[in-house]
Amino acid sequence: MKKIYHLSTCDTCKRIIKELDLPDDFAKQDIKTEAITVEQLEAMEQLTGSYEALFSKRARLYKERNLKAQSLTKEEYKNLILEHYTFLKRPVILVDDAIFVGNAKKTVEAAKNVIHG
Repeated sequence: MKKIYHLSTCDTCKRIIKELDLPDDFAKQDIKTEAITVEQLEAMEQLTGSYEALFSKRARLYKERNLKAQSLTKEEYKNLILEHYTFLKRPVILVDDAIFVGNAKKTVEAAKNVIHG
């Protein structure tokens, strides 16, 4: 499977998609207009090993709800991501059994290398 979960209104996601020069066989899912399903999130968790790795601590709601002061469980991370799209660290790029989460330069470079060989 070749897929990218992104936010179409996010300038960083737009820049990364352009930089990756995704082939035509890549599926794009705007997580704001097409919510992530439980199955999709569970598949991502299988590849990363945790929901926390998929969770964005930069989300505005993270600060507003003072979640930093709480010790979140695996299930709470999962439910928060499913509750609101901003809790997913993005973009999430899937290439077969490889997953790349977030916008760190080395993550984007690694994804680019796997996509283009």
